[in-house]
Amino acid sequence: MDDAEDCISKVVELAAPVSRVWRALTDHVEFGHWFRVKLDGPFRPGEITRGRITYPGYEGVAWAAKVERMDRERLFAFSWHPFDVDATIDVSAEPTTLVEFRLEPIATGTRLTITESGFAALTDPRRLEALRSNRKGWDIQAGNIAQHVTA
Repeated sequence: MDDAEDCISKVVELAAPVSRVWRALTDHVEFGHWFRVKLDGPFRPGEITRGRITYPGYEGVAWAAKVERMDRERLFAFSWHPFDVDATIDVSAEPTTLVEFRLEPIATGTRLTITESGFAALTDPRRLEALRSNRKGWDIQAGNIAQHVTA
């Protein structure tokens, strides 16, 4: 299996300082605003943060992610069950993917690299559905955070 079937990577250059982008990623209220999810509480390394999706068409769907790392103004990472939007399917025993937000200062602001890896461990047809959906989703979310940090 090649990287295209295991990993999604998106790079976006944001016209905002690293500190601003970091806050948008790690403050649970700000994250919820641009990501379209209402979270029950803050992100804490090693803990699961839960909430409900507010994105049109998925309103009320449960959202959960385990914070894996928070390296201040460098890396925010969480694991989750990708494309977990069908309440009739229990994915709790399935492997998770790892989402990483890497921040790098550049002359015009911040280069944000969003990577989601681990799709190869998922079973078909769920793997293919999650890859397809999340590729589109990360394009949308990259636009959402760009708009949020420059507003």
